[in-house]
Amino acid sequence: MVKNFQRKKINPLVVLIVLLPLLLSSCADTYYGAMEKVGVHKRDIMVDRVENARDAQEDAQEQFQTALEQFNSVVQLEDSDLKRAYDKLNAEYEASKDIAETVSSRIEKVEDVAGALFEEWEEELELYQNKEFRRSSKVKLEKTKTRYRDMLSSMHRAEKSMEPVLRIFQDNVLYLKHNLNAQAIGSLKGEFASLKGEIERLVKSMNQAIDQSNKFIADIK
Repeated sequence: MVKNFQRKKINPLVVLIVLLPLLLSSCADTYYGAMEKVGVHKRDIMVDRVENARDAQEDAQEQFQTALEQFNSVVQLEDSDLKRAYDKLNAEYEASKDIAETVSSRIEKVEDVAGALFEEWEEELELYQNKEFRRSSKVKLEKTKTRYRDMLSSMHRAEKSMEPVLRIFQDNVLYLKHNLNAQAIGSLKGEFASLKGEIERLVKSMNQAIDQSNKFIADIK
């Protein structure tokens, strides 16, 4: 008797979810391998990415301070300027959201190359025949890891400091969008002090992350 077997359908989304980490890892390894062949090592890439993350944080500082200035100017406007006020405020919110995403993306790239660099370093420790060289290299690796963790923690604190600012900004932009009247402007005036305080904390946190990045770059070069 011949049995009929029904082929089980494979969900392509499930396959993608399973394979994506492997594909990304493979792509990263291929990239680092190709760069190594032209004389650009993981350490060089890491320095470059830390610098990019630092620069993005500096840009974020400027953008959020500009957004605060725009917010302050909006609450001073008359009724006839409300539509233009909304457009300006929304543009600043979108720009702030974009730079926040850039900061997060560049931090992720730092984490990616750091993982590859430290993994390679660990593996190469086993290749030493000279025990003193191995010991010295291991000590340097641990010190570099410690400085890296300090820097990464400061980066993530700075990253998180953007979240409350964006939430406040989004709430106020939406409120103004649906209430283009003097009462809405009055409500925004009450939010200015809160937004200013959050941005001041953001700038302070960003400065700390930038300082840590500069120290790390100086140490690892």
